[in-house]
Amino acid sequence: MSGRLLIPVLALVTLALGLTSLGIGTLGLDYAGWLGGEASGTARLTGVVITEIRLPRMLLGVLTGAILGLSGAVLQGLLRNPLAEPGLLGISGGASLGAVIAIYYGLAAVAPLAAPLAGLAGAMAAGFAALLLARGGGTLALILAGAAISSLAGAGISLALNLAPNPYAAYEIMTWLMGSLANRGWEEITLAAPLILLGAGALLATARSLDALALGEVQAESLGVDVRRTRLLALAGTGLGVGAATAVVGTIGFIGLVAPHLVRPFVGHRPGATLVPAALAGAALLTAADIATRLIRLDSPIHLGVFTALVGAPFFLWLVLRMRSRTP
Repeated sequence: MSGRLLIPVLALVTLALGLTSLGIGTLGLDYAGWLGGEASGTARLTGVVITEIRLPRMLLGVLTGAILGLSGAVLQGLLRNPLAEPGLLGISGGASLGAVIAIYYGLAAVAPLAAPLAGLAGAMAAGFAALLLARGGGTLALILAGAAISSLAGAGISLALNLAPNPYAAYEIMTWLMGSLANRGWEEITLAAPLILLGAGALLATARSLDALALGEVQAESLGVDVRRTRLLALAGTGLGVGAATAVVGTIGFIGLVAPHLVRPFVGHRPGATLVPAALAGAALLTAADIATRLIRLDSPIHLGVFTALVGAPFFLWLVLRMRSRTP
C-alpha cells in the first residue's frame, strides 16, 4: 500500500470499527426503529443507549488511541529510539499517581471528577519536572529524567496500595490502574477532549523538525531547527494529551509503542510523515481492543489496559529481538 492511500484506508478502518463499537452490547436494541425515527419505547431506549453510553465511550476510545499513537510517533522520532512511548517520560505514571491520591483520600467518592482532575494535575507536574530535570542536557538527560519520575510515581502508587485504609480502597485503585472505557460519558469527554486536541496540535507542529532530527541534533541545528523548541513542544503536547487521556481512562500501555511501528514502513520511515497515520492506527487499535474486551466472555470482565498489555507485550518482545538481530 502506498503512503498516499494509508491515511484514507486507516480513516475508513477507524470509522468501521467505531460504527461496530456502537452496535455491541448485552442489551438488544431496535436500531431500525431508531434510525427510522419511530417514537416507540424501544426506539427511544435505543437512542438513549447510543447517545448517552456507547457514543461517548467510542469517541473517548478514538481520542485516547489517537493521542497515544501520535505521541509515541513523536517521541520515537525526537529521541531516535524505537522503544520510546509516552510512559517513558513519566507522564502516564504522574497521571496515575495523581488519580490514585484522589482515590486514596476519598476525594473520588465525594466528587466524580476528582480523580480525572488529580490525574491531569499529576501528568502536568510530571511533565514540568522532566523538563526542569533535563534542562541544559540532551536527549539522554530527558530519557533519564523521565525514567526517574516514572519510578517515583510507581513507588508512590505501591505505597498507596500498601497503606490503603481498607480492601475496598485498594480494589478501587487497582481497578482504575487497569484502565477502562466503561462508565465514561460526556463529562469525561468534555474534560479531556480540549486538552487532547491542544496536545495533538503541539505534537503535529514538530513534524518538519523530526525529519531533520533524524540526521542528528547537530545537523538539525545546522539546518535551522530549534531543537529546544521541538523538545518543549513534544513534552508539552504529550503532557497535555496523554495526561488528559490517562486521567479519565486510566493506564493504557503499548498503543503508543505499537502504532508507529505498524505504519512506518508505508511512509518510507520518515518521522514527520508517520505522525498522522500513527494517530489513526492508535485510534483503530484502541477501538478494536475495546470491542474485544466486550466480546470476550469470562467470569470477570477484561479491563482495557490488561488486554492491550497482553497483546502489546509479545510485540515489544519481538521488537527487542528484531533490534538485537540487526545489531552487529
